[in-house]
Amino acid sequence: MSQVALRLPDSLHAYAKQLATNDSSSLNQFIVMAVAEKISAYKTEAFFAERAASGSKDKFYAVMAKVKNLPPVVGDERYN
Repeated sequence: MSQVALRLPDSLHAYAKQLATNDSSSLNQFIVMAVAEKISAYKTEAFFAERAASGSKDKFYAVMAKVKNLPPVVGDERYN
């Protein structure tokens, strides 16, 4: 495990400390989870960008052409 010296503005430190307390976790755990969530967001974005790059609009339209033109399911009318 690595140690990192982290400099936070006082206001951000106080807010993070309060959120950690509200979450019944230590400030360290809170910061670790925040970093993990940020990394996850970047990795998810990269995954979908990679998938999109290998996609084909022609294939998409071919699949969409197979969808039947039916009225919305009851309850979904407002989204039409």
